[in-house]
Amino acid sequence: MPSATKRHRPRTKKSSEPDRGNSVALVVAQLRSMIVTGKLSPGTWMIEAELAERIGVSRTPIRGALQWLEREGFLMSVNSGSKNRVQVAPMTKEDARELYSIIGHIEGLAARLTAQLPSEQRGKVIRELRKMNEGLDALVRAHRPEPNRIFDLDSGFHRTIVDASGGPRLTGLHRTTQLQAERYWRLYASAIVDELGQSVREHDVIIDAIERGDPDRAEIGSQRNWANGVERLAGVIDTLGERGSW
Repeated sequence: MPSATKRHRPRTKKSSEPDRGNSVALVVAQLRSMIVTGKLSPGTWMIEAELAERIGVSRTPIRGALQWLEREGFLMSVNSGSKNRVQVAPMTKEDARELYSIIGHIEGLAARLTAQLPSEQRGKVIRELRKMNEGLDALVRAHRPEPNRIFDLDSGFHRTIVDASGGPRLTGLHRTTQLQAERYWRLYASAIVDELGQSVREHDVIIDAIERGDPDRAEIGSQRNWANGVERLAGVIDTLGERGSW
């Protein structure tokens, strides 16, 4: 009998390069971190070849990452002769006001939703919020408070409210905008900490509203916290100057 024809499965070619989408995401995370922490300062021109060499990747994922970060608001295109150039977005009072207003509305909605949770769930959230705000209050009275510790507690306070609200779209949107706000915190931290006491008192209002299950007051309290925060920040920017807006 003739032997049966043996079918061969086509071999899958193994690529020596990482998945392009994953590669872009990794570069986005790295560049975003460099922008947020000030390693790439406001107004810095983003030159693909230089960034590729600095990070150790090809220009292709760099190009994709720049487009991604521009959509997120960390970068901006500037017409320069016959082509567009990309730079790290400047930090200005106008930008801060827009950004803080957006975050205030996001967190206002999150606080409203959190205040509508069952009392048992709210109780757990309240305990976490009180612990962090008490930590902030202790730093207010410290002789030389550590800015990074203040940032960790303050951002944790706000993130706890958003996470408790339970919406993945809301938390994703909050994460992106919160990172942009972090740029302002890190650059102007030394002056912002002087206004910490007022922020702690505003947090107390939010905590009380959530504990009482009062969604209107929780939402308004969160929005006011960010509205007052940007006014405090604007005063600091007036003193120290805008960055990257020349």
